[in-house]
Amino acid sequence: MGGLSDVRLQLLGKALEEGQQQRVYSAPAGLGRLGLMLHRWNTRKALLQLDQAQLRDVGLTWEQARTEGRKPFWKD
Repeated sequence: MGGLSDVRLQLLGKALEEGQQQRVYSAPAGLGRLGLMLHRWNTRKALLQLDQAQLRDVGLTWEQARTEGRKPFWKD
């Protein structure tokens, strides 16, 4: 990974430990309402398929990934 990516992951990990809700990633620009919902559905489905090592790489616990991954696609 590049230096900037490492810093972002470290900052996200610290924010999660402190209980802060920060948005690090957002949906691609120009998506309509339906596109945004489809984007959420796909990314949440992918999140549920990550293994422990991958979750550790992005600074999430299994419980955090499960909570986010099981949210309905129409909810932010």
